[in-house]
Formats: sequence, structure tokens, C-alpha cells
Amino acid sequence: MVAHVATVAFLGLEARAVEVQVQIAPGMPKFLVVGLPDKAVGESRERVHAALSAIGLALPPKRITVNLSPADLPKEGSHYDLPIALGLLGAMGVIDAETLASYVVVGELGLDGRVAPSPGVLLAALHASERGLGLVCPVAQGPEAAWAGNIEVIAAPDLLRLIGHFKGGHPLPDPQPGEAVVPPRLADLRQVKGQETAKRALEIAAAGAHNLLMSGPPGAGKSLMAACLPGILPELTPAEALEVSMVASVAGELPEGRLIRARPFRSPHHSASMAALVGGGLKVRPGEVSLAHLGVLFLDELPEFQRTVLDSLRQPLETGKISVARANAHVTFPARVQLIAAMNPCRCGHLGDAALGCSRAPKCAADYQAKVSGPLLDRIDLHVDVAAVAAADLVLPPPAEGSKEVAARVAAARAIQTARFEGHTARTNAEADGELLDHIATPDEPGRKLLAQAAEAMRLSARGYHRVLRVSRTIADLAEAETVKRVHVAEALSYRRRAAVN
Repeated sequence: MVAHVATVAFLGLEARAVEVQVQIAPGMPKFLVVGLPDKAVGESRERVHAALSAIGLALPPKRITVNLSPADLPKEGSHYDLPIALGLLGAMGVIDAETLASYVVVGELGLDGRVAPSPGVLLAALHASERGLGLVCPVAQGPEAAWAGNIEVIAAPDLLRLIGHFKGGHPLPDPQPGEAVVPPRLADLRQVKGQETAKRALEIAAAGAHNLLMSGPPGAGKSLMAACLPGILPELTPAEALEVSMVASVAGELPEGRLIRARPFRSPHHSASMAALVGGGLKVRPGEVSLAHLGVLFLDELPEFQRTVLDSLRQPLETGKISVARANAHVTFPARVQLIAAMNPCRCGHLGDAALGCSRAPKCAADYQAKVSGPLLDRIDLHVDVAAVAAADLVLPPPAEGSKEVAARVAAARAIQTARFEGHTARTNAEADGELLDHIATPDEPGRKLLAQAAEAMRLSARGYHRVLRVSRTIADLAEAETVKRVHVAEALSYRRRAAVN
């Protein structure tokens, strides 16, 4: 007899249909798993055998063959344990095989029969919904699967109770969608003393989802201002929350089945590898740039990252997605991020300070800054020099305006952009391009003259020119101006990098 159980294989954010075919045939006792399984899938034989023994069932002394179809699609992960176990129970007649055909099954098995969480349940639930099937998943991820909408979800704590549910004796309760909780923000702009120019740049960056680079000496408040950014960004819309949660689900980072409503803030250490930052590895997983999708990727000590690692960000910063090519798979992850970077002007960090600067200035500054390539810097919209905080500023009382007030202006500017881009793929000014950008951001006549003069004097690339237009449009939105004017262009130009970096 052959039993069939539906499950999925994950390729990026795509869940592909996989059929688990279990055959029990006469012959020498053997348990085979075929169909390009990886080591975790191959080891499922031992977990399934132990789990069945734990609930008092023994495998028949026959030849058991498990085929994962299609056979040419690589199978990775431990979520094949539960479909293989249910396929065996169907082939043994313990569970009705026709009933199993109505469900997509994912889950890892423990040696005592418990069903443990596995990554990608939200994607599997959406896949099952598209096929008109139900879903069997671990009980801990039932709330996550319930977000897929009108779909039957069986959230099983262990194999024994799952068998009881299918036999009709003890039905399992329907899981409810997990609450989407917005975590409190700990950093507030009231904590930042002085740095008015940098705070203004941070507000512009938040309003238009622009990339920002802050350069200044140690202790000037660069990391603190970056930590304040999530507190002034608007919450994710329901559609955006689903996108972000799908990436987190594939990475196994969706807590307690709750959708993520706050924009991600990822801050990898400068020792991060290319695979950690952009994704990949032996088992292709999303990297930091994808885990920060629709949120913030903060790179502190920017020149300390490996140059090849930083340059791998050039494509996703431009396209909003990252493609990882391997011999056996080609996977694409979303990567529409807002890059916030911080760096010291030189290795010692005190360039221009005669009392603290090193003896190698200014050559040490040129060598240090040259670690970051010009093409990457050209993709950063706002460049701000952050000065050291004076003692006179530190003794002043907290600023009257904090994150709450700035967030209100940012939300108003984002609302203008939401209305403007209705019906377009762009969501913010930072994503506008081509004819759309020309339509929304063309300055008035004085602004055009200033931009033309500055483009020649500053030797702006075509990319830099268009990024000035985007920033100008955001500054105009913050001022609630319908037209981009000369004053908006002038402020946007003041944030462009003036000196070329080799």
C-alpha cells in the first residue's frame, strides 16, 4: 500500500509542493528515504522510528520506502518528520489515508513523540490556503498559521493527540491568530544633546526611507541616534507586516506565532560574513539585509566591514531584493531596506582635533575612508558630519522635542506618499524612479537651475542626481509643499558627499 501526504520545500519565500509517498512492501526490513534528502531529512528515519515507539507503535518488519516527490528538488530541514510519520501511519492503516490527502503537513518530531516547531510555517499555511487544503503544524506555531486566513489548522502538541484527532476521539482546539505586539522603544531623541543637523537628517531619512551615513568622532551620539530611528518610523501596514513576518518565519525568528508590526532593526557586527549579511550558506537562508526588509539595517563602524561584504549590498540597495545563486538552487529574498551607517572619520577617530588626532593625519583619514567603495557611498542619500558634543551641550536640559513629536511629522509625510503612490509599486520617495520620479519631484525653475549648477560643480552621477531629487521631494513633503522649491533642493544638496572616495 502507498500513502500520500502533502508537504512543502522552501526556496526563498516560495513554498513548493512536495508529495511524501510512503510504501510498505514485502521484503527484508529496511527504511529508505529517497528524493534528494539532506542530512536532516535522512536522519528523520531515526526520529520517526523513536517517536512511533514512544507511543507504543512498531514499524512492520517489511521494506519501507519514503519518496519525496519531485525527486529532483533538493529537500532540506526537519519539517519533513511529521509528514513522513503520518504517511507511515496511513500506510499502516492507523489513520485513514484519504483524510491525510486533505492537509499540508509540516513539523519536527522529538524522540518522545512531541511535535517541535520548524521554520516556515506561515509560508506553508499560505501555500495550503492557495491549494484549498488544511494545515497540520506544531502547536507552538498554530497562532502563526492562523494568520493565513480561511484555512483549517490542526496544531498538534504530540503525535498521540494528533492520531486521536484524526480518529475523531479527541479533537484538537482551533488555534487563534497570535497578537501582533509592537515592542516599546527604549531610545528617544530627547536623550540626544545638540546634533541638530544630524537629527534633522534622521527625520528626513525616516520620512522618505532614505539611506543615511553619519561620520564623526567616537562618543558623538551616532549609535544613539540610529537607535532612535525605529521610534520615529511608522508602524507596518497589515500587508507589510505579512511580508516581514514571512521572512522571519523562514528564518525561524517569528516569536510565539505573532506577526511583526514594528519595523525590523538589524545591527550586525562588523565581523559578519557575506553569507550572514546578504544570505546564503550551505542551506540558503535569508541574511541580515532580508531580515531587515521594510525596516532598518544599521552598520556601525562601516569601514571595519570587509570591503567585499559591503559591496555585496550594492545590488539589494538598488533593486530591493537579493538573489543567491547556488549550483543546486537559485533563491531570491526581498531586501527593501533603509541603510543607516556610522563611521569615524579616521582610524583614531579624532581627525581635525590637534589635541587628540594622530600624527598620520590626513593620510590616515584617506586610507580609512577608502575602505568603503565610491559606488556604495553613491547609493547613500544623506551624508552628515557629526561633531563632538561639547560639555556646554551636555549640561543643558533635555530638548523640548523628542521622538513623539518627530514621529508625528514623519507619519504626516508618509501619509502624503501613501496617497501619492496609490496604484504604483513604489511605497516611499526613496523607491520612486523613472517617469514617476520626474513627475513628482521636478523642482520649480529656480530649483532646476540650482540643481543643474550643483550637478556640474559637485560632479554628481546620474544616480546621485536622482537621489537628490528624491530627498528634495521628501523635504518638501515634511514642509507640506506641493512643489519642490529651491530651498528644498538646497537642503538636499547640503547632505550630498562632496569629496570623492577612491
